[in-house]
Amino acid sequence: MARYSRLVAVGGYLPGRPVTNEDLVARGVDTSDEWIRTRSGIATRHFAADDEQTSDLAVAAAQQALASAGWQPNDVDLIVLATSTPDMIFPSTATIVQDKLGITNGSPAFDVQAVCTGFVYALTLADQFIRLGAAQRALVIGAEIFSRILDWRDRTTCVLFGDGAGAVLLEASDAPGILATKLHADGRHRHLLCVPGQTANGQVTGDPFVRMQGQAVFKFAVQSLADVAREVLEVAQMTPDQLDWLVPHQANIRILDATAKRLGVPFSRVLTSVQQHGNTSAASIPLALCDAVQAGQILPGQMVLLEGIGGGFTWGAALLRW
Repeated sequence: MARYSRLVAVGGYLPGRPVTNEDLVARGVDTSDEWIRTRSGIATRHFAADDEQTSDLAVAAAQQALASAGWQPNDVDLIVLATSTPDMIFPSTATIVQDKLGITNGSPAFDVQAVCTGFVYALTLADQFIRLGAAQRALVIGAEIFSRILDWRDRTTCVLFGDGAGAVLLEASDAPGILATKLHADGRHRHLLCVPGQTANGQVTGDPFVRMQGQAVFKFAVQSLADVAREVLEVAQMTPDQLDWLVPHQANIRILDATAKRLGVPFSRVLTSVQQHGNTSAASIPLALCDAVQAGQILPGQMVLLEGIGGGFTWGAALLRW
C-alpha cells in the first residue's frame, strides 16, 4: 500500500506589537508610509525582543500547532526547521527547539537553509521521510529574526522584512495530502540577494547585512514562481483554474500580483499576509497558512499550492489537498 503524508495542524507566532511604517520613520529610517506601501504593500511588521531567539519564536509556533492537533511533544519523530537566522552557528536551531519542547525520544532534528524557499524545502524533506517510512509524525517550522541582519540606512531592504515563525504538523496517511513538490536552485544568481558577511577568527568580516538588487530579483521571482507552480500542477495533472488557493512566499504585494497574473489565477484566490507581517522569509508561507486556516478560509478537501523563492537563488512549490 502506498504511503503519503498529510497536514494535520498549523501554528504561528509573531513577536511583540506591530511596527508601523510611521514607527520606522520615527526610528530615523529615510522613508514614508506612502513610499513603503506603494512599492511593497507592507503596512506593519513585527520585531523580536532583544532577549528572544529564533528558537523561541519557533517553539511558540510549534506549541500552537501541537495544541491544535492534540499531540504531545514526544509524538513528533522528526523536526525540520527552515531558517537563515539560527540561534548560533551550531548546534542546529532544530535541536534547540527539540530541547525546549521537551522532546526526548531521540528522533532526528535538523535545519534547512534555503532562505525564503526554506519552508518549501523543509516540507518536501519531511514529506519524503514519511513516504519512505523513516518518520510517522513530523514538525516542520519556518522561523526567522531578520531584523538583526538589516541595515537601517538602506531603506530599499530594511522596510521589507519582519520576524516570526510558522509551523505545520505532518503525519503518515493512506491518502495523499501532499500531491507533488518541486525544488530548484541556481547559484549563478547568488549575488542578487545575499548577506555576504562571514565570521572568521572571532571577527565578523565582510558585509553582515541583507543586500538585494530589487529589480533583478523581481523579474526572476515572477517568472520562476509561475513556472514552478505549473511544474507541480503538471505532475498532479491539474491546471491553475483547479486551485482553490495560491500561497506564495510573502515578499512583496507586487510580486504576488504579477505571479498570479502570469499563472492565470485570480488575485481573490491568492492568500496574502505581507501587508501585516512584512517579508518573514522562511516563516512567511506557514504564517500565511496559519492566518487563513484560523480565519476559516482554507477548508477540507481544497487544493492549495505553496511556493517560494529566496536567495541562492532557490525556488520551489508544493501542491496539497487540505
